[in-house]
This record gives sequence, C-alpha cells and structure tokens, in this order.
Amino acid sequence: MDSSSKSNVNFSDFPSEISDKLETFDDCLGDVETLLNDLFTVPHNDIQDKLFLIDKAKLDLMAAYTINSLFWVYLNTRGENPKEHPVKQELERIRSYMARIKEIEDRQNAPKLNKAASKRFVKSALWKAAHKQADEAHKQSASPSNDITSENPKSTTKRKHSDIIGKDKRKKK
Repeated sequence: MDSSSKSNVNFSDFPSEISDKLETFDDCLGDVETLLNDLFTVPHNDIQDKLFLIDKAKLDLMAAYTINSLFWVYLNTRGENPKEHPVKQELERIRSYMARIKEIEDRQNAPKLNKAASKRFVKSALWKAAHKQADEAHKQSASPSNDITSENPKSTTKRKHSDIIGKDKRKKK
C-alpha cells in the first residue's frame, strides 16, 4: 500500500461501531507506514554513524520493538492469540533492555558530587564548630558571678570583681 493513498477498503460494509475503529486503525497503520518509510529511505549505517552509543541502542530497540509490535497486531488480525506466541517473550525482553537503558540515562543525568567542594564545606563547618566550642568554653571559664562591668559607662569590657578590688586596695595604701 502506498503511504500517500488511502486504503481501498470500504468500511461502510461493516457495522458502525466496528467501522469507526477500523478507520482509526487504518489511519494509524498509514502513519506507521509513513514513519517507517522515512526511516528506511536513509541507510541504517548513515544514521548509526551520527549517533552516540546510547542513542544507537535506543534506535535499535525502537526498531525491534516496532517490528515485534506490528507482528503482534498481525497475529491479532489473523485471530491468533499473541500471548501464546514467542513474540510475547521477545517484547518482554526488549522492554527489559529499554528499562536498562533508562536506568543508565538516569545515572548519567543524576547530580554528581563535587568532592573538592564537599571537602571545603566539611572543613569549614568543622573549623567554625571548633571555634564556637572554644568560645563557649572561654565564656564558661569566666564565672558570671565574679564579672562586673567597669565603672566607665563608655567601656564595654568586663573585669573580674577581684581585679577591681585588688586595684582599690592598692590605691588605699
């Protein structure tokens, strides 16, 4: 059948509920035929040479799946049960390969860990944590009950109570 011409079948001879489905099926087969003719006009090697390995595998799987799916449809149109035919196992095998390719693509597209950057983040976090811990230890070593603010209101430095008393005693002598 030529891809540019409509089917010669007269669907009006069939009941209306079947004729609509048959027309849709015929249109879809025409579309598939057009796509396959476009694919077959270019030599397979020319297409393969322009593709990456993963795309080559996807193209081959698509071709194998298409051919086996069309054979499945052919078996259905002849009244045979394709579920009892070896084509079912072949389609399942092709689907498993498609799933493996999808896993490979997902791994390739997954975010990668930048080891150098992560080392810098960890080092910085540990450095900050160590200084924070040292500051807290320093604050805890200075007892809050012995700390008083100096008498100079502009000064924000803290001095120990014993330091102030010691200076006062020296002044009195």
